[in-house]
Amino acid sequence: MDTIFALASAQGKAGVAIIRVSGPLAHDVGKRLCGGDIPKHGTTLRTLRDATGDPLDQALVLTFAVPNSFTGENTVEFQTHGSIAVISVILDTLSKIEGLRLAEPGEFTRRALENGNLDLAQVEGLADLIDAETEAQRKQAQTVLSGGLGQLAERWRRDLIRAASLIEVTIDFADEEVPIDVTPEVSSLLSGVQKDLEQETKGVGIAERIRNGFEVAIIGAPNVGKSTLLNALAGREAAITSDYAGTTRDVIEVRMDLAGLPVTLLDTAGLRVTEDHVEGLGIELARKRAENADLRVFLVEENEALDVEMQTGDIRLLPKADERSNVGNTISGRTGYGIDQLVSHISSVLKMRSADVGIATHARHRDTMNRALENLVEAREILRRGPEFYDIAAEDMRSAIRSLEMLVGRVGVENLLDEIFMSFCIGK
Repeated sequence: MDTIFALASAQGKAGVAIIRVSGPLAHDVGKRLCGGDIPKHGTTLRTLRDATGDPLDQALVLTFAVPNSFTGENTVEFQTHGSIAVISVILDTLSKIEGLRLAEPGEFTRRALENGNLDLAQVEGLADLIDAETEAQRKQAQTVLSGGLGQLAERWRRDLIRAASLIEVTIDFADEEVPIDVTPEVSSLLSGVQKDLEQETKGVGIAERIRNGFEVAIIGAPNVGKSTLLNALAGREAAITSDYAGTTRDVIEVRMDLAGLPVTLLDTAGLRVTEDHVEGLGIELARKRAENADLRVFLVEENEALDVEMQTGDIRLLPKADERSNVGNTISGRTGYGIDQLVSHISSVLKMRSADVGIATHARHRDTMNRALENLVEAREILRRGPEFYDIAAEDMRSAIRSLEMLVGRVGVENLLDEIFMSFCIGK
């Protein structure tokens, strides 16, 4: 296997830069740059030198021996000063060493997967952690990265192997009298796994929303203050505001962190009948985005009706509190009146919806678990038909086991790996 190297910290000037080398030649490379022996597993402070002996930089050198490294291979990390010049000259020096090559995006993590240090779900959790912007995203990614989903899948797999084994023993001794009826234990095992899978699949939708962000649409007629409210919530001029109706023609999006949850606010075109073709397209888009949003904030008068239906949890407010004598249940983006209460309300609704989140976080997880569920439902139905159908039930159980193995990347996921690792940066 090749020995690979890359900058593992962010590009650009920094206080410290980390350059990682992993593979069979990693320790030899470390000795070469340090000008002598280095620990097989430990830390040391050394002056790095090029092939001619000229000093490159003073670095803290961390060495890891198989299998106790991130990749499961011999690994050396050079923690150097983070100037662009230092990073460049060290990477150039490494590139000239025979047997080394620059790592591809995600290659360190891919080797960790191939060497059994991470399962596929943990790899996805690591990618999510790198992309995390809010506290909820960080916690969710950490749970997956720590192996939570893999542990669940292994428990389910173990129970299904036990159930299949019991059934296959019955099949093997079909011509003899089996002293114990295994059906109750098998049914109990299948029922337990099925219940867990159903619970986890229900939570994937919310987990995806935490990972990708909730959408909250601001809806109302033209010129009721939607864009002004969006700007007030965003704390900047994200949308153009004017006294002319129809100023907003497209959906304007602002990404925010509300109570640790990722939220995208949508400022939609004012809903009205119009003969302006472009504005009409904006209004139609506004309707679609509003209907598909996780939550809607309606800025409407008391008896006003819009052609977007309110759903459970939606918020209805009177607009432009600054122009009213009675400010109950009103809001004003211009003065800020009611902003804090609105943010609190949105946060509480979304946090309540996030309470049922599971460990599985990706559509791939849901699809794989659903396939296992289908096999379990079929297996339980076939078991009820009697022993002559046990061989078919056993095959359904084996199919469910294969689905769970796909969940954590044990089998059948080679076609997914390139796509997954494309999202990683070089050095990770």
